[in-house]
Amino acid sequence: MATTREDHQIVETATEARQAEPGPSVAALLAISTGLAILILAVIWFVFFRT
Repeated sequence: MATTREDHQIVETATEARQAEPGPSVAALLAISTGLAILILAVIWFVFFRT
């Protein structure tokens, strides 16, 4: 890692600054969008393909 300190600030390269783990908001967004997709497909199936 090429992290350095200059005048009490951490200086990183652009690649180093972008590296992060997805936080809980990303996991919540994924869970909600997946749930909505399943719900929409279930409604479509119920309305059009129920016999």
